[in-house]
Amino acid sequence: MEGILSSFQIDYKKVEHKQHDLVPKAVEKIDMLTQTLYETLRQLRLDPDSANENLQNLSRSLEFFASQTSEEHKEFQKVVSKYEKIVDRKWKQDITIASNPEAFVNKEVVLQRTVALHFIRHGKFNLGKTFIKETGLDLPDSLQMQFVQMYQILDAINDQNLEPALLWARSQRDALERRGSSLEFQLHRLHYVKYLVEKRRYEALQYARSNFSYFRERHSNEINRLMGALLYIRDLSKSPYVDLLSEHLWTDINVTVGATALPTIIKMATIMKEKKNEWSQQGELPVEIPLSDEMRYHSIFACPVSKEQSTEENPPMMMPCGHVICKESLNKLSSKGNG
Repeated sequence: MEGILSSFQIDYKKVEHKQHDLVPKAVEKIDMLTQTLYETLRQLRLDPDSANENLQNLSRSLEFFASQTSEEHKEFQKVVSKYEKIVDRKWKQDITIASNPEAFVNKEVVLQRTVALHFIRHGKFNLGKTFIKETGLDLPDSLQMQFVQMYQILDAINDQNLEPALLWARSQRDALERRGSSLEFQLHRLHYVKYLVEKRRYEALQYARSNFSYFRERHSNEINRLMGALLYIRDLSKSPYVDLLSEHLWTDINVTVGATALPTIIKMATIMKEKKNEWSQQGELPVEIPLSDEMRYHSIFACPVSKEQSTEENPPMMMPCGHVICKESLNKLSSKGNG
């Protein structure tokens, strides 16, 4: 994706350069044409008898300027036309084929619930509340309680108070760890950085000693950087740790993941269309989407032999050759051989 955008920028620079090159020439021609008109007007006043000759000269000058302007405009139009073709060539894929129009047929309630929860998870509580009211969604009491709690937490965060969020994260530590979430550490990290920004060295050190030890195993590299930032607490903006001051430490990965997976989905959809195949009855993608490790969340292992998902009773097992299959499949294969 970055390579495509970079290529577009290079091609666009050519269009921009051509435009900047033509503007001074156009201004120069307008000035020359203005001078010619004034000179013709002066000659007509001085010598009315030579009016025909002067007007003929003016006509030839106008034709000359018009011809040059037309040629330069054609050159610019060629560059613009070439850029349009480049854009069309690089974006020839129709991304709409990557969607399944039947996915939400007769599932309006599911879709509305998903949209409402999306608003809530992203802190759009007023928008979520209005959406729930207008669609008449019936959310469970437990979810409504979470709605109120998260609103209170977000309100506190807006006032730069992380305590309610930290209390909630501590109470949900086991659940967060099962999901592979680093939310609690990230909250502690923000609290620590707040001390750094306020140049409160002692409080930052005490906070790190009290709260970072639990996360040392999973986040040792990041903790080391946070501690190193103490050396530059007088002016972090001119230090190797200036990134800690960024207002965009947490970015939404949805677009990145989507852009990474989209080429595979389009290719799969194109092949299925040509072969007149359908999506699976379970609504699953019949293809593996290659994502980098930092984009993998709540990963589920599917046995390449049985095609079943692994469970605690049927966990993934690595064979000496390096291949991984589920335990039940391994037992079946072993029973057919010599062990």
